[in-house]
Amino acid sequence: ISCWNPLQSLLSSMKQACEILTRDPEGGAARIPFETFSFLYSYLASIDGEISETEMNAFLNGIKEQADKHSGMVLIRHF
Repeated sequence: ISCWNPLQSLLSSMKQACEILTRDPEGGAARIPFETFSFLYSYLASIDGEISETEMNAFLNGIKEQADKHSGMVLIRHF
C-alpha cells in the first residue's frame, strides 16, 4: 500500500520547476533564485492545502539558509 504524501508531491513539482526555470546548462545544478522558489512553493502549498503555514515557513527558512550560502540560489539538493 502506498500513501500519498503531499510534501513529496510538492517537492517533486518544485524539482521540475527548478529544472524548467534554471539558466544552468542541461545536467547542471538547476539553480533558481530563492525569491522564485519561495513564490512557487508558497503558491503550490496554498493550493494543496495539506501543508500548514507553520510547516511552509519552517521549510522556506531552512531553504533560505542554504540559498544564502550559494549567492541566494536554491539548488535541488537543498530539498
